[in-house]
Amino acid sequence: MDRITKHRANYVPLTPLTFIKRAIKIYSNRTSVIDGGVRFTWSQTYRRCCRLAYSLRSLNVAKNDVVSVLAPNVPALYEMHFAVPMAGAVLNPINTRLDAKTIVTILRHSEAKIFFVDYEYIPIASEALQMLVKGSEDSSSDHHQPHKIPLVILIDDINKPTSVQFGDLEYEQLIHQGDPEYLGEDLEDEWDAISLNYTSGTTSNPKGVVCSHRGAFLSTLSMIQGWELSNEAVYLWSLPMFHCNGWTFTWGVAARGGTNVCIRNVTASEMYKSISNHKVTHMCCAPIVLNILLEAQHYERCDMTSKVNILIGGSPPPIPVLEKMEDLGFHITHAYGLTEATGPALVCEWQSKWNLLPKDQQARLKARQGVSILTLADIDVKNTKTMEGVPHDGKTMGEIVLRGSSLMKGYLKAENMTEKAFQNGWLLTGDVGVIHPDGYVEIKDRSSDVIISGGENISSVELESVLYKHPAILEAAVVAMPHTRWGESPCAFVVLKQTGDVNETEILAYCTKNMPKFMVPKKVEFVTKLPKTGTGKVLKEELRKVAKTLGLSTNTTTNNKVRAMSRL
Repeated sequence: MDRITKHRANYVPLTPLTFIKRAIKIYSNRTSVIDGGVRFTWSQTYRRCCRLAYSLRSLNVAKNDVVSVLAPNVPALYEMHFAVPMAGAVLNPINTRLDAKTIVTILRHSEAKIFFVDYEYIPIASEALQMLVKGSEDSSSDHHQPHKIPLVILIDDINKPTSVQFGDLEYEQLIHQGDPEYLGEDLEDEWDAISLNYTSGTTSNPKGVVCSHRGAFLSTLSMIQGWELSNEAVYLWSLPMFHCNGWTFTWGVAARGGTNVCIRNVTASEMYKSISNHKVTHMCCAPIVLNILLEAQHYERCDMTSKVNILIGGSPPPIPVLEKMEDLGFHITHAYGLTEATGPALVCEWQSKWNLLPKDQQARLKARQGVSILTLADIDVKNTKTMEGVPHDGKTMGEIVLRGSSLMKGYLKAENMTEKAFQNGWLLTGDVGVIHPDGYVEIKDRSSDVIISGGENISSVELESVLYKHPAILEAAVVAMPHTRWGESPCAFVVLKQTGDVNETEILAYCTKNMPKFMVPKKVEFVTKLPKTGTGKVLKEELRKVAKTLGLSTNTTTNNKVRAMSRL
């Protein structure tokens, strides 16, 4: 038995690139991508990917080179999920909500060789590139070392080209010049990197999560199975592709020969129009998008002839929201994941016997994070001091830990952080939860430094570090505050050096200038002192109790007219 060896016939590296190669054989003439008036078939999409991969190689992009892209959900970003790894390179989709300083940090840290920029983001990209050229921002530990400026390539509007001048080349130019018969570089090792996704906001030590071809392949299979993504699914891109590669559905839709419906702006009218015109069957989103759909005006809505399956992540939506969405014709499935898990790690698999329960009980079950995806080896909730699993009583809390081949390779250029994340054979998520008697996991609290706002993870530690730089602030602590639109939002508790030196408006203005907009606190509460333990640690649980009483409603803020997240 031991003498039997591997052969190329029976041992092929796992990669999601096989999904699109299968798609052109089986679904060649089926619609692959819709973006406004533009439609492609799977045959056309595959050949566009081949052309782009060839052009990238002609630009001297080699194995493990990083290709960064700043773009909304457009065909170009979808195609790059295949074309970049076909060229042997690593795709780095950048969060479009970040500020210029953070984009500079990512470009420096990743050593990006190519930087694709959608025309909509030229202003922020220009600012970032200027900073990169000047090298004036202290955004990485090696910022004094010279860094080669990446080749900049513009992504113009595929529906109505703007002819704007920016960068060195234009995306469609690369497509036109490429070879449609190019087969891509051979993948020798499934452990090779396929994507690089950053979890951090403004920190000087960003966490670049490196995902392997193997991990992406396994995670994609799990999501297809766990969510029961059907053949010929019509998938609406209401979830940013830069979020864990669209929770792997960038590759998953190809595997099922589905149709990708791209939208630039996540508005009620755009989503309902797409659902009606294209008969959307599936979509993913953060809980905030549910509110956008619910708050739509009558003229923005459409008649839904069949159910639309929605997979949501982030903080659990309120039970009334789930009930209202079901009444409208949406079928909600809750999931839990993190970038380090290559997307969702838990899915709340529905059991038919629950259909007999009252709606409020069904909604409570749906709000749980669920059970592990198929390709994870194991998941548990443990007491991290003893590494023993907690009782399955739905009450005893511990840290959620994961194990499996679909997890990240590690953090780029950060061996210490990688070792800290992987302990005793487990990936420590930093999230606190319980296990119910039926084996379903439910998150009870986030780790102390993470706030989930509109689907974005905000580190309170990072936000506090910015506040501490304000000359009038002596101490600061940031916790999650309930928000009816965003789920959670940052609430800052501040101790001033001199009472009355600064007011809330000035603090918020300062924050707006020094961090991405989604990180800016929704409330600043001035206190004379912060509650602390005997060892000087801030008692954030006490602050959370106070923050709950300060929770903002969108009906009482100036944001009550904003019913869409144009750049979610």
